[in-house]
Amino acid sequence: MTRVRVTAPRSVTPNSVTPNSTPIGTALNGGRSAAASLDAEEETDAGQLFVRSLIRSQLRLGLVVALGFLLIMLAFPLMLGLVPGLADSTIAGLPFDWVLLGAGIYPVIGLSAWLYVRTAARNEARYRDLAGDK
Repeated sequence: MTRVRVTAPRSVTPNSVTPNSTPIGTALNGGRSAAASLDAEEETDAGQLFVRSLIRSQLRLGLVVALGFLLIMLAFPLMLGLVPGLADSTIAGLPFDWVLLGAGIYPVIGLSAWLYVRTAARNEARYRDLAGDK
């Protein structure tokens, strides 16, 4: 039995794309795929510095969003414990703490995700501007 290694090019050449299709990852960054953009920039010292800066900013962003989410999640039980009578109240026959955890957490998750995606896209746009990939 013979093993065959199947490989694909890291970037798409213009000849391999049909006229009505757009290669994945090229619509948002001006025709170059993200892998080709990173490979071209990682070859120089400045490119390596830009990539490390992008990775650090994305890591910092992830940590800030996660910490903010956890702080808000810790505020829910603290609010229920510190405000007298709040845990005993009901809304539409359901205990307030159930309503808070059942309906209050999803907007927090959605807001955290939206902020993360928006800021991550801004970080990547700044990286592309610095790298000269327009």
